[in-house]
Amino acid sequence: MNLRVWKWQFWQQIVLSLVLGVAAGALINNLGDGEKIAGNWLDPFGDVYISLLKVVVVPLVFAAIVVSVGRLRNVGSVARLTGKTLGWFVATSAIATAIGLAVGLIVKPGEGLGKLASESAETEPVTWTQVLHNLFPSNIVKAMADGNVLGVVTFAVLFGAALVAIGERGERLTGLIDDLYLVMQKAVWWVVRLTPIGSFFLIGSVVATYGPSSLSPLAKFTGAIYLAVAVMLLIGYPVLLRVFGRVSPLKFFRNSWPAIQFGFVSSSSLATLPIAQRVQIERNGVQPEYASFAQPLGATIKFDGCGAIYPAVAAIFVAQYTGISLGLADYALIALAAVIGQLGTGGTPGPALVALTLTLTTVGLPLQAVGYLIAIDKVIDMARTALNVAGQLTVPVLVARSEGLLDEDIFTSTPVELTSAEADESRETSRTRQPAEPATA
Repeated sequence: MNLRVWKWQFWQQIVLSLVLGVAAGALINNLGDGEKIAGNWLDPFGDVYISLLKVVVVPLVFAAIVVSVGRLRNVGSVARLTGKTLGWFVATSAIATAIGLAVGLIVKPGEGLGKLASESAETEPVTWTQVLHNLFPSNIVKAMADGNVLGVVTFAVLFGAALVAIGERGERLTGLIDDLYLVMQKAVWWVVRLTPIGSFFLIGSVVATYGPSSLSPLAKFTGAIYLAVAVMLLIGYPVLLRVFGRVSPLKFFRNSWPAIQFGFVSSSSLATLPIAQRVQIERNGVQPEYASFAQPLGATIKFDGCGAIYPAVAAIFVAQYTGISLGLADYALIALAAVIGQLGTGGTPGPALVALTLTLTTVGLPLQAVGYLIAIDKVIDMARTALNVAGQLTVPVLVARSEGLLDEDIFTSTPVELTSAEADESRETSRTRQPAEPATA
């Protein structure tokens, strides 16, 4: 193997950074006062990396949605594609929630625990009014500054539809936004290349701060989350892909691995969006016009890990830990809140806390218990986000397959390496690429 690390494949660089980060974190934790050292020397660099991702992704989402609204007319009915996409979002989230509830009832993560030390948790009940305000912001500039990506998506859809409605007079502005999209893709790719460095500091901080011993009181809860994620990832999605998409789950995961892996490292669906979108087009063969619409939408409202499995398992944990009995109606409310409440999570690091507080408030469970789960949130957030990304990739493949928008030659061929040069080439070809022929069984 070439000893020059910068010549290694991207995934190899990430794996190396994770190994080194875990080793460095364990060493710091053994030296004592790991939390202070992590806060002073590791967290600042990890925070800079996440901030860079967030600052470039919001303009990317806006440009992608505006441009894609007009392009959807060239590949099929906009209403039908949107309806199918949202329908599959809800269906897969419902399946993930059901799996989370089943695993929680079987594992019983909240039983047999002593009094856990609770960290302070500033949790305010999340109301449906707040969700609607996020969906329809009164100030789009403020929404962008606050990271309200859901509001940015709503405005971008409205803006894109208006450009289409005015016809030729809107083509010049559409072209400028298309160029903005290209510029933001390049900027995001530059930041993405810093992932091996960022992941070193992020994983190092987690291990240095908490260490293995701090997880033991909540080991059952951590195990339940990872078990539920594994069931959805290894059984739920593969069954859907095979039965409804009529595609190979193994090839799907082979193609999608770079994005799923990046989601695990970054713990952010939005940060993963640029890689996920390129994976859909260049490796899964989803029509670019549809992928540029479905992926940003999924990164904003589709969270099977953070918004479905996590609040389901956590709600059962809180009920069992506090000795509150739940009935069938309560489980139904948990499922409803988990599926619909994903609209308020926003896609940035930490959406699970919003989803959890909304779910607990809906069912009437005490919010104070959320503080018990904070200590392990970073550990389980990686698995949750990896599942989020997998779900965001699965649904467009299902819809594209049913609509004849999936290029099977690309899907089944040897996956291309995601390089910056290929990004430019893919971007240019996506402007002129014609829709694929309807798929046949």
